[in-house]
Amino acid sequence: MAASAHAARRSTTARRRPAARRARPGARRSPSRIKWDRLGRVVLTLVLAAILYSYLHPTIDFFQTYTGNTAAKAKRHQLLQENQALHKRIQSAKDPLVIEREARAQGMVAEGETPVVIAGRLGG
Repeated sequence: MAASAHAARRSTTARRRPAARRARPGARRSPSRIKWDRLGRVVLTLVLAAILYSYLHPTIDFFQTYTGNTAAKAKRHQLLQENQALHKRIQSAKDPLVIEREARAQGMVAEGETPVVIAGRLGG
């Protein structure tokens, strides 16, 4: 009996059914009509274009600011040079010789001098 019990147990273990395979949900038998690799490339290209477009306005603003800053620096340099020239002129205006030269250029004469007016063309 022991031999028959052992044989019965071996035959029941050999007769087990294999586990049932689960079918994948949504599995299709026909190929998909959508070409996902091409769609992915197109979408990626569009996203890249949108990102580049978003950087366009700040880049334009940067270059406008840079050129405006350069022009402002040039104008400042010019005004500084003009300011220095005016300061030199102010300092030299206190000199009596400069005052006399400017007065004579305007047609003034010093005390004790006799004014002389020459009528006619000069040099001819």
